[in-house]
Amino acid sequence: MSGSPKVLNRSQKAAAVLLSVGSERAAKVLAHLGEEEVEQLTVEIATLGDLSRHQVEGVLGEFHDEALAHAELVSGGEKPARELMRRLRGPEADAIVDRLLATTQSTPFHFVRMHEPSEVLQHLRDEHPQTIALVLAHLPPRLGARLLSGLAPDVQTSVATRLAALERAAPEVVRRVEEALRARLGEVRPRSGRRDGVKELAQLLNQVDNATERTILGELEAMDPALAERVRALMFLFEDLITVDDRSLQELLRAIDTQVLAVAMKGTSPELREVINRSLSARARSSLEEEMDLMGPVRIREVEEAQNEVVRTVQRMEKEGVITVSRGGQEEFIA
Repeated sequence: MSGSPKVLNRSQKAAAVLLSVGSERAAKVLAHLGEEEVEQLTVEIATLGDLSRHQVEGVLGEFHDEALAHAELVSGGEKPARELMRRLRGPEADAIVDRLLATTQSTPFHFVRMHEPSEVLQHLRDEHPQTIALVLAHLPPRLGARLLSGLAPDVQTSVATRLAALERAAPEVVRRVEEALRARLGEVRPRSGRRDGVKELAQLLNQVDNATERTILGELEAMDPALAERVRALMFLFEDLITVDDRSLQELLRAIDTQVLAVAMKGTSPELREVINRSLSARARSSLEEEMDLMGPVRIREVEEAQNEVVRTVQRMEKEGVITVSRGGQEEFIA
């Protein structure tokens, strides 16, 4: 970190304290605050940036020892803001954070979140794949995945290849692309930095539908097998649950709603079904079987959505250190 440390206001100091104690404790604190205070702190967390160890010590004071045990560098950003809000608001969290960030000038392409994906796609489809990759790299994975899925198959592959290779964007380039897209959408704020393109592509592919994922990975495999393998190594697919150790799988299954799991298991391999059933208690297994028998045929799209929800739970619990996973890679109905 170069230059003089930035001076923090009271709200930013509060955000630093919440970041330093972790999302679970922070969520308990936020539960006692009013909605306006929660939203203000969420914005501060998302826009705080990095604080040095010295700054954290100065802010925390009596929490000094706990801060040192937690980390030498506290990083603000969109991810911790979303984690906190998810603990408080559940399914509504992402929409709330998107709305809050869209009102700030702190993130590139922040205004895109205020538009329907179909509207954004109308203005992205004719852009060069490199330009589209730049935009997607700065968007939340869920939104980026929806946009990527809406592109033509050949464009998807070109964008995915460029996204995986994307490392650094010059501030002026980001600013020009933002200005052009903003003008088209009727709506800027540049920010540059290193991007982990392979990781971001893997995150996007974890969110898209299975057909899009197979198309992109297949084309990527043909063009650059080594790159395709790097992407696969960072992905976790629903069928990969079969590789999760027993303890972690039991923890995971306790965190997943029975109805979601029942839909996700429609059409899965007998091997995976056996592994999951073996990890459930007799009562939980009976409830799951009853749920699956009662629901009847389910659209493939709904199965994929449920499986993606399970995968997101895996990613969250792995990040929190609760579980450990290893990695390798028309409407129809499933009866």
